Amino acid sequence: MKQKYLVLVLLSLIIASSATSLSSYRATEQIVENDLNQALNQALAEQQSDVITQDTIRTFNSHLQIAELRGKATIAVDTKGRQFKAYASCSQATIFSLSDQRPTAILWTITLLWATFCVYRFRQHTEQTSRPLQFGGLSFADNEKIFYNVQGQPIKLTPMQQQLMEMFFTSSNHQLSKTEICDTLWPKKPDANETLYTLIRRLKPVIEHNSNLKIESDRGKAYRLTRI
Repeated sequence: MKQKYLVLVLLSLIIASSATSLSSYRATEQIVENDLNQALNQALAEQQSDVITQDTIRTFNSHLQIAELRGKATIAVDTKGRQFKAYASCSQATIFSLSDQRPTAILWTITLLWATFCVYRFRQHTEQTSRPLQFGGLSFADNEKIFYNVQGQPIKLTPMQQQLMEMFFTSSNHQLSKTEICDTLWPKKPDANETLYTLIRRLKPVIEHNSNLKIESDRGKAYRLTRI
């Protein structure tokens, strides 16, 4: 799987986990709010007064249907209007503790495992790209875009020579057709056969001098990088 898809799956899992947690919290918040309101309304109705006393709080707690709210809920009085209004509330931590976070925990566990897998794949990809390709005494460091000979010395190549050698090295059988080379190096040139011939002729001694490789022509239709 490509790296971008790994990241997309990870982001999807994070979003799903967060959405599930928030949804559970919101649902529990509504349930708690309804219980607080009904308990407060009953407490005020029984004492037939808007004055909040210790007896009001005890009565309020006794009418709470959610046992975990008893002793944790608070009653506040709004004095902004002309009439006193009482409100019951509790902390976000209490609501969160009451919400069912088990599906969220499962999703976050999956997300963590997937994130660990992504880190492993990224490291594996980094190691593979940083590991030099070797063939016939030549080494190619892809991260540096440099060819090294047997002695570990960098080989000086022209930009075209460099690009052609990269094509040879990354090819599975180290063989390239003339059409493939011309279309890549000179895409706008109608006939690049002579230019290709000159490039190969000048590249051959450089490669043979620095490695155990040579460039061979395959019936004039392709070129192959082979061991001497």
